[in-house]
Amino acid sequence: MFGKKTPESQFILSIDQGTTGTTASLVDSQGRLVESCNQEFEQIYPQPGWVEHNPEKIWESLEKSIHQLFRKSKVKKSQVVAIGITNQRETVLAWDKKTGKAIYNAIVWQCRRTSDFCEKLKKQKKEKVIRQKTGLVIDPYFSGSKLHWLGKNVEGALQGMKSGQLLVGTMDTYLLW
Repeated sequence: MFGKKTPESQFILSIDQGTTGTTASLVDSQGRLVESCNQEFEQIYPQPGWVEHNPEKIWESLEKSIHQLFRKSKVKKSQVVAIGITNQRETVLAWDKKTGKAIYNAIVWQCRRTSDFCEKLKKQKKEKVIRQKTGLVIDPYFSGSKLHWLGKNVEGALQGMKSGQLLVGTMDTYLLW
């Protein structure tokens, strides 16, 4: 059993917020899958090489998956003792910390819109310093170049980030917030 022994079973709610959909699953105290539900969401391709997601649609997919999961499994929410979450990792977005509204679509890990910026950094011989500071190579896959793009291309984004009005993060950060 996970926590204190109680008359009712205890479960872990597992959330997999992936690139094409959100899956919510319940696992029992023996590690067995009890139920799993998935909701897909739209992929947005504003131009070749660009990939975005509507954050509100991702949130809706999470809510629908969880509601469907509890309805199908007949497990009570009070029986959940832990929640685990995995996500798209480098998909990034910025949102207003008062309203929770994203200022732009989430920029997906697959998106190549920052390729030119990354190549510019490489030509400026920034690879070593970036690797030392972050442990990462320069590549459009990673969040940093996407946040740079948001700051330069979305009205008010840079000022909002600097002032603390905007929060930025990957999908797990957004969903937890």
